[in-house]
Amino acid sequence: QVQLVESGGGLVQAGGSLKLSCAASGYIDIYTMGWYRQAPGKQREVVATITNGGNTYHADSVQGRFTTSRDNAKNTVYLQMNTLKSEDTAVYYCNANRRSFPRGDYWGQGTQVTVSS
Repeated sequence: QVQLVESGGGLVQAGGSLKLSCAASGYIDIYTMGWYRQAPGKQREVVATITNGGNTYHADSVQGRFTTSRDNAKNTVYLQMNTLKSEDTAVYYCNANRRSFPRGDYWGQGTQVTVSS
């Protein structure tokens, strides 16, 4: 079992920056870690992922503005968000996923990010 706790959300003006953190209760080194977001009335969508080998993926909508990273020694994942836009407003969720044995799929409770224009 892995428990995930996001932090770092808040209210920021358009063009500003925020850094989200996701702290895990257990070891995350075997998991692909991901950041997802859900805006009101919309489906949850992937923002960025990082494999246990450090390979990253960023959605087209955030490419060049957001960067995900991980520190396995601290069991923490980060999402640096720059040049924020109003359309980035959403609840951001952290995810830990592993499809092979031992499988696991864990979610945090989410943190609100609000970008004012």
